[in-house]
Amino acid sequence: MPSKRFLHAEQRALAWDTPGLVAGVDEAGRGPLAGPVVAAAVILNPLRPILGLADSKQLSAKRRELLHDEIHAKALCCSIAQASVEEIDSLNILQATLLAMRRAVEGLRLPPVKVLIDGNQLPKLPVLAEAVVGGDALVAEISAASILAKVYRDRWCVQVDADWPVYGFAAHKGYGTAAHLAALRAHGACLHHRRSFSPVARVLAGEQI
Repeated sequence: MPSKRFLHAEQRALAWDTPGLVAGVDEAGRGPLAGPVVAAAVILNPLRPILGLADSKQLSAKRRELLHDEIHAKALCCSIAQASVEEIDSLNILQATLLAMRRAVEGLRLPPVKVLIDGNQLPKLPVLAEAVVGGDALVAEISAASILAKVYRDRWCVQVDADWPVYGFAAHKGYGTAAHLAALRAHGACLHHRRSFSPVARVLAGEQI
C-alpha cells in the first residue's frame, strides 16, 4: 500500500516500519557566506492535511509565507533550531548543520518514533532515522520542515539587513552574489560573516575576490 507520507507515487512504506509519529527534518543556509544554519523538524497531523507542500526552493516567497503559517497552525508540533556562525567556523558547515538538525529534533514537544532527514547525512539521534535524498520534494514532513527553515532564515536576513544595510542581506540572503562580494571588498566582513568560508577568508587576508 502506498505511504501517504511520501508525495512521490512510487514510494512505498516498509512493512517493518514502526507505527507512530514521524518527523521530517530539513535545513536552510548551508551555502551562504553569513548567518546561522537553520534546521526545522515537523510532525504533521494526518487529520489536518496541508495542500501544496513542496521543496521550499520551488515556491515563491509569498507561497512559502502562507504555508509557513498553515504548518504552524495545523502540524502536531514543530521545532526550529540553529547553529551559530561561531559553531560553523569551529566545526565546519556539515557538522554545524547536523548539530542544528539534532537540536531541532530534540526541541519537538512530541517524541517521534522515526525521523526522516533530507540529504544523505544523519545527525546523531536517540531515535530511528533515515536519510532521504531529495526528500524535500518527496516527503511531506520534510517539505514542511524545509519551508519553516527557509522562512525563518530569510526573516533573519531581513532583520540583520536593518543593522547592516551596506551588505544587502535582505536581497541576497547571505549568498555570494556579485553585489555581496562587492560589499565584502568595500567594507570587509561583519560579525555575521563566516570566517571559514573562502570568499570571506580571502577578504580578511587582503586578497582580491
